[in-house]
Amino acid sequence: MRTVGLITEYNPFHNGHLHHLQESLRCTGADASVAVMSGHFLQRGEPALVDKWVRTEMALTAGVDLVLELPFPFACNSAPHFAMGAVQTLNALGVVDTLCFGSESGEVAPLQEIARLLVDRSDAIEEGTRKRLRHGASYPVARAEVISELAPGLSSKLIASPNNILGIEYLRALQTTSSSIQAFTIPRLGAGYHSTDVTGHIASATGIRKLVSEGSKIDHLLPDVCRKILKEALDEGRSLDYGRLFTSLQTFLLQEVENLNGVYQVADGLEQRLVDAAMTSASYAELADTIKSRHWTLTRIQRILSYVLLQATNDEMRDFLQQGPMYLRLLGATEKGRGVLARARAKRTLPMISDPSRAKATLRRFYRDRPELYRLAERMLDCDLRATRIYGLLQATQQKVHRNQDFFQEVRFV
Repeated sequence: MRTVGLITEYNPFHNGHLHHLQESLRCTGADASVAVMSGHFLQRGEPALVDKWVRTEMALTAGVDLVLELPFPFACNSAPHFAMGAVQTLNALGVVDTLCFGSESGEVAPLQEIARLLVDRSDAIEEGTRKRLRHGASYPVARAEVISELAPGLSSKLIASPNNILGIEYLRALQTTSSSIQAFTIPRLGAGYHSTDVTGHIASATGIRKLVSEGSKIDHLLPDVCRKILKEALDEGRSLDYGRLFTSLQTFLLQEVENLNGVYQVADGLEQRLVDAAMTSASYAELADTIKSRHWTLTRIQRILSYVLLQATNDEMRDFLQQGPMYLRLLGATEKGRGVLARARAKRTLPMISDPSRAKATLRRFYRDRPELYRLAERMLDCDLRATRIYGLLQATQQKVHRNQDFFQEVRFV
């Protein structure tokens, strides 16, 4: 059985994702698909529109065969860390043959060239990027300019396009980990990654979330099976409430500024800027917009606000990112996906967690000869469980719900 890996968020699963899934299976000749999906907090920093079990159900019903969760330290982080964590997860499963991602480029070769440059000239690129940051450029722009100088034949647009950026990082991660996984890419259809435009039956997830917030129709933008699942979840209040998100953040930010010391990426005077913005802002959007600057992009600010919310520290995040994912968290599978799991049983290099109530025993057995790694894996798992509890506070539901949903939601099998 040939298996293709997909790195996803499905926030929510829409027609563009269905196209990507179908084309990935076609162009790689794969029989089954494995999605590594962000949990409750996403790469751009915001919490997901609906919880990870709803998004898993949409993916499986639409044709994905196996869904694994990308742990929070990697899911809610910059493109290099996001990509590395996802590729390490696919590597660890042991049975993934190919990786297929969407890109503006639609060609692997030029992206591979940039990825090789990032590996071979990493010191020069980082030094040049830091110089430009000191002159006020944002990180994506600064790095694109440096790479363009080192490789004049490559356009800065190619380097700076959102999906290309992620694709380049996937390719770099494959090279860095000496992965046997072969990379493919397909052109992204319709609206751009950040665009809110709707083109026929295709819109970005950003555009769809905007339509949902406005109460507009999205029926034509999602596969029928996904639309029904999403509608039911929204009707039940299993969706993000930005008012609750803002209030929760204010609870942290309006206390002593010293409480922000040690929070991941909160440095260089950002502590006071966060507090000052919380004093005057009236919404989450206004809070994030007030904090951002030439040096601090909106996406980075959104991620930092999530770190504040989860009280993610510099020390623990550094340790997590250095080690990489320490377990495979199973969210759901089809019958074919169960076949992938069976094949992976003897080949995977990380423990599989399907029942969080037994997770620590599973981790203890796997890391029995390395107690320091067991403790780190336990802390990573606690971080993911904390993310679920916090996300439960942010949902719009008025029903009485136990916040430890990781222990109450079963693995989805379809």
